[in-house]
Amino acid sequence: MRLRLPPIIQLLRNSALEADKFLSIAWSPDERFLASGSDDKTIRLWDANSGRLLNTLENHESRVTSVAWSSDGLFLASGSYDCTIQLWDADSGKSLHTLKSHIGRVTSAAWSPDGRFLASGSADRTIRLWDAGRGNLLDTIEGHTDWVTSVAWSPDGRLLASGSGDGEIHIWEAGSGKLLRTLKGHKGGVWCVAWSPVGQFLASGSADKTICLWNADSAKPLFSLVGHTRSVMSVTWSPHGRFLASGSEDSRIRLWDAGSAKLLCTLEGHTDWVMSVAWSPKGRFLASGSGDGTIRIWDAGWRELLSTPEAQTVEVTSVGWSPTERFLASGSGDGAIRIWDAGSGKLLRTIKGHKGGVLCVAWSPVGQFLASGSEDTMIHLWDATRGELLQTLEGHVNDVLSAAWSYDGRFLASGSKDSNVRLWDVRNSELPLTIGSTREGHIGSVTSVAWSHDGLFLASGSDDKTIRLWEPESGNLLRILEGHKGGVWSVAWSPDGRFLASGSKDHRICLWDTVNGKMLRILEGHKGGVRSVAWSQDGRFLTSESMDSTIRIWDPITGAEHCAYRFPYTSYKLIHPTGLQRN
Repeated sequence: MRLRLPPIIQLLRNSALEADKFLSIAWSPDERFLASGSDDKTIRLWDANSGRLLNTLENHESRVTSVAWSSDGLFLASGSYDCTIQLWDADSGKSLHTLKSHIGRVTSAAWSPDGRFLASGSADRTIRLWDAGRGNLLDTIEGHTDWVTSVAWSPDGRLLASGSGDGEIHIWEAGSGKLLRTLKGHKGGVWCVAWSPVGQFLASGSADKTICLWNADSAKPLFSLVGHTRSVMSVTWSPHGRFLASGSEDSRIRLWDAGSAKLLCTLEGHTDWVMSVAWSPKGRFLASGSGDGTIRIWDAGWRELLSTPEAQTVEVTSVGWSPTERFLASGSGDGAIRIWDAGSGKLLRTIKGHKGGVLCVAWSPVGQFLASGSEDTMIHLWDATRGELLQTLEGHVNDVLSAAWSYDGRFLASGSKDSNVRLWDVRNSELPLTIGSTREGHIGSVTSVAWSHDGLFLASGSDDKTIRLWEPESGNLLRILEGHKGGVWSVAWSPDGRFLASGSKDHRICLWDTVNGKMLRILEGHKGGVRSVAWSQDGRFLTSESMDSTIRIWDPITGAEHCAYRFPYTSYKLIHPTGLQRN
């Protein structure tokens, strides 16, 4: 696997103490500053852009093992081997409170998301909760049988996770201190824990050289990430939860795809333990602190990765399988279409021609041609093999959001933000048939279009919460299907043409009888908008993909859910032509 590695854009070093070990690093919420805790008992504040040292905070009597910013960026907390936590005014560097209660070294300190409370973990095997404003001790939580090495708040502030030298992760109810779940699976001490941005998943790094990804609700392990050759000291999620970075005693940083558990790349440069890694709040940078006396800031502009070995530095907005399933086309925010080998993940071709982001791509039935719709209001038809522009279809007056070929390849249907559906005879692009431009048409963006397999009917879904069925030959409206409570994002015909499935922003899938227009069934289970629906080739199963990071497979006859696949990040998922997901 080859990836374009992120370059180092800053190398921070304390010139007076080159051998100083950086044990902890943390970004300010606005990404302007970095705080570091080190072996020499100090906290340093750095300008992340220039690398200039701004301030040195001194009040601890031993090494500083943990630093953390409050969510508003006004305050810093630091934990130390002197058994105390210090609270600082980040602007002036003044010490505001010294929190004393632990009888062992403080290994970790973390702010609650609302900035009202602070949690600390210690070698005394306890977690302590503090009122950050007053500096008062609120609660002492006990349960681990060895050092508490790491504490982390869930994004909603309701739960606390703790890792320990006893090899266990505990999940606690923050308000009561009640132990809710124990996560077991590591074969060595747990040195670090981190919640995913959505709060459903947890990552842990261990002395057993692995990172584990857990379902925090069920306490079940999802993946074990293997690659480091020594203890994993730190883990951090990218802001959108798609990637993980890990730092290790082996002096390396490894970047992982959290959904597939694949190692994406290894960052080398440090010459001693990597004690801390931290993704910047906006995802633009990755920082790493090491025992070699340096902090490195890496450019993370490569973060928008298609789930392949190749890198894309722009947002992927649309994907589509070729009919043979050998190739994948992706449309991107940079106005380009990329063709990939689906088996190897190799980028085969980049096609450019649009003057705005590409919002939809569609292969012709035999795979010879590719259609793309864009923010520039144009539809381009391409020779998919050579990447040559064959035709430009003009007529829409706003973003082109969806496109679909008829099954004989003669016609193309397109839906737009201009509320219209247009039908194009690809042999005569100058004479499109516009449907929906009258009072019978949609009153919102047309987000999805789909042909029946016999080519006699066309369905369109819209932000106006309706599906409309059309006769393409005449452009006549046949039926309006109403029932969704949110915009319709996807429509798909059953192979025999008797039924239509629709996915919506309202989290539901609706099944319709296309003959009489009646709603047959509502499939409920998703907890986010349903972005895509697809039938299996034999019509026995229906697959749906949602913003809740799940893919669900349904029996369309009974409405029963067969199974659900969950992924520990929210991203664009591709439903395979057979109705099954493929990575």
